[in-house]
Amino acid sequence: MSTITEAEKVALTTVAPPRRRRPVRLWRVLPPIGVFALILAGWYSISYLVLDEARRFLLPPPHEIIDVGFLDQRNLQALLRGLWLTTEVALLGLAIAIVIGVSAAVLMSQANWLEVSVYPWVVILQTIPILALVPLIAQWTGFGFSSRLLVCVLIALFPIIANTLFGLQSADAGLRDLFRLHGAGRLTLLVKLMFPASLPAMFAGFRISAGLSVIGALVGDLFFKQGEPGLGILIDVYRARLQSEQMYAAVFLASLLGIAVFLFFGWLGRRVVGKWYQASRG
Repeated sequence: MSTITEAEKVALTTVAPPRRRRPVRLWRVLPPIGVFALILAGWYSISYLVLDEARRFLLPPPHEIIDVGFLDQRNLQALLRGLWLTTEVALLGLAIAIVIGVSAAVLMSQANWLEVSVYPWVVILQTIPILALVPLIAQWTGFGFSSRLLVCVLIALFPIIANTLFGLQSADAGLRDLFRLHGAGRLTLLVKLMFPASLPAMFAGFRISAGLSVIGALVGDLFFKQGEPGLGILIDVYRARLQSEQMYAAVFLASLLGIAVFLFFGWLGRRVVGKWYQASRG
């Protein structure tokens, strides 16, 4: 008959109990709800107490925005068509920015001379006002979908390059020496050490660029107004016609799109790097 050794007893007694899902804490839920209630109260106060009826179009009350913007089928269909086009431009521009940004960061992390040569120009491109590039973009690609897409890529590109490059270069120096000691080549070092170490910073850049991609799609709409109208064009049209309810509804949809893309990359980042990253920090 087999007996249990002392080591096995210790192992059995130190097995961690199964983790239970922690309930949602009220202190994490109530403050955002309270702030939202304060915003609504302030909004209604400005609409009915500060603005007279002739100037209420400047800030119509929320229920009128819902009635006119979302419950009217004709307005809702126009907003949904604009939302679809803006989503298409934002997601495609973000995908292109991710491919270009990650590739550029990887190349610069492998050659110091390339980083010294290219990175200052990336920073300069980020600091140039996009309005100054509009005439050039219009000459190169016209005033249609391609121009909107290019503006979106330019706006969303820099955070991806900066964060990915920072993550690649932040790999532990001791582990680098250990890899080289065992004869690891440049590709092995990149794939098995630098790239995994860069994932938290990389996804942080993705989340930042996710919101910027929506801004880029709206900015592209405002600058290049040919073709199917996106939310940016609709916002400008409603502004010119003093259709405030529809304009605020379009702004609300654009905000929801930015939040949705931001939350998606936050969720994806937690799925990819959450467990081991939190464990290493703990």
